Amino acid sequence: MRLRALLDTDALGLRLLGGEDELDRTVRGVMTTDLRDPSRYLSGGELVLTGLAWRRDAADSEPFVRILAHAGVAALAAGEAELGDVPDDLVAACARHRLPLFAVHESVAFATITEHVVRQVSGERAGDLAAVVDRHRRMMTSGPAGGGPDVVLELLGSDLDLRAWVLSPTGRLIAGPKAAGPALPAGLGGALAAEHLAAVRAGRRAPNRVTIGAQVYSLFPVHTGGRGPQAARDVRETVLSDWLLAVEADAGDWPEERLDLLYGVAQLIAVERDRRDAARTVRRRLAQEVLELVQTGAAPAEIAARLRVAAPVLLPGLGAAPHWQVVVARVEWDDAGLDGGPAAQALLEEVLADAAGPTGAGGPAASPGAEPADRIAVAHTGEEAVALVPLPAVAGEHDGSETGVQADALLAAVRDPLAAGLDGDGRVTLGVSAAVHSAEGLRGALEEARHARRVAAARPGPVCAAGHQELASHVLLLPFVPDDVRRAFTARLLDPLRDYDRRHRAELIPTLEAFLDCDGSWTRCATRLHLHVNTLRYRVGRIEQLTGRDLSRLEDKLDFFLALRMS
Repeated sequence: MRLRALLDTDALGLRLLGGEDELDRTVRGVMTTDLRDPSRYLSGGELVLTGLAWRRDAADSEPFVRILAHAGVAALAAGEAELGDVPDDLVAACARHRLPLFAVHESVAFATITEHVVRQVSGERAGDLAAVVDRHRRMMTSGPAGGGPDVVLELLGSDLDLRAWVLSPTGRLIAGPKAAGPALPAGLGGALAAEHLAAVRAGRRAPNRVTIGAQVYSLFPVHTGGRGPQAARDVRETVLSDWLLAVEADAGDWPEERLDLLYGVAQLIAVERDRRDAARTVRRRLAQEVLELVQTGAAPAEIAARLRVAAPVLLPGLGAAPHWQVVVARVEWDDAGLDGGPAAQALLEEVLADAAGPTGAGGPAASPGAEPADRIAVAHTGEEAVALVPLPAVAGEHDGSETGVQADALLAAVRDPLAAGLDGDGRVTLGVSAAVHSAEGLRGALEEARHARRVAAARPGPVCAAGHQELASHVLLLPFVPDDVRRAFTARLLDPLRDYDRRHRAELIPTLEAFLDCDGSWTRCATRLHLHVNTLRYRVGRIEQLTGRDLSRLEDKLDFFLALRMS
């Protein structure tokens, strides 16, 4: 901004005391000081504000003004609150050094001037940066040589002092400024993603401003269509796959120019997202081909040949044939007409990238700039997404069961963001197979992952996963029992006990649960329930009398156990 513009702003209450011929100077910043020598803090182009506390007598004005002139400041503004009128010796010194001098009325706070100057200067710098962003957009649109979103985030930091990060819908860090302070703190990405997804599902207008700890963040969506709403699309189609731009600042009082700049950055990042999705086309096609071969019962040799084609793409430079693991995901909405297949595909790529970490799911380090998910092929068929996760063969390992993706850890870091995106009207369920080392085992791995996903679907909660280890337990049977059979079975065994408990407060159901949990041990069960053994025997006898069962028989114990698990 020009010095002349300061005089045109009545709210600042500035009065020009000298330097009228220098009012076309450019102001690049503002600094408040009462140091006798502030030169170490000056870089040129500043409007210097001072309360004159440095001045003890008339002789102090000349050296102070000389220091400012040599530093190349734009102008000096002296406050009248402390000494009243600006001293004549200071006016004369500024005239000798051709330094414009303003008087600041005692009713005007330096903070008011500072805020005005910073806002004006930032707006102009934002315009300059917008031009840079536009050039970078054209570079990236024509090919991948533009450098990715990191370059633009670096510009935001260096030109506008804004720290910003690009995050996945699960909070994974995709891009961030490498030279703008410490990295994104642990856990912050997930918290920001959860806040963003909740705001999107609630239909709140962007940018969404959230406070975490003592810091305010502004969240901008990254999707095709830029600033406006996604045209005629159900938000649930993309809420679990869209990226977000998180800025460490409160955008509530930003001028329109700066908001437009950030929306432009979000559009630029959307171009990068489209480029990465296009790069995954080959991997998705490979996964689709393998999936079709497995599901149609193709010969193992044919599947093996396709896997040999896939291995160099997913794990370049790997010498030994890898193990393979299968992960199945399903996104289901209360609206049965909404297709969850593409969302499940994008989400599974994202979740596996989170689980894989910087070196992939048990695999070797990726090439520079590669995504962890770039080594994972994901297809989708109907409502289901299927991932082929390559694992390197380990010497002395026979089945690969100790490596790869683990169901219990798969959703640990992403559960809260996903739950916020589902917003109570959807579910995400995943199943994970054991690792297999040949094409012959891939069909079984696919079925194993699908069974595990059904086990996960039988559990309460919006986000659930299950692994192959759980298929060796009785819990495998429970999800596949029809609901009417469950109700009839549990009612026949447990309703007489529930009715008796309601009438007599006898606690027969808790007693039965404890008795089975103690493997029928009278002593351990009595100790756990703080009962005399004879009291426990009386209660068990009453259970047997009401149900016509014998708790000394294994078959009856098993029936009661399953009834309690299904109730």
